[in-house]
Amino acid sequence: MELIGAVWRKSTRSGTQGECVEVADNLPGVVGVRDSKDPSGPILTFTPDAWRAFITHARRS
Repeated sequence: MELIGAVWRKSTRSGTQGECVEVADNLPGVVGVRDSKDPSGPILTFTPDAWRAFITHARRS
């Protein structure tokens, strides 16, 4: 899946090793997640609600 117009960003907590994920949450109805080392590789997509639930759970862990 290609997300036309996606603006990809890494967490400000990402280190310099390059082992990060990038997130695009600027598109309506979809949040994309990809490997920063392989920007032309596969993209996982989530609904905004599912992404918020994941982030909420990750912050609690």
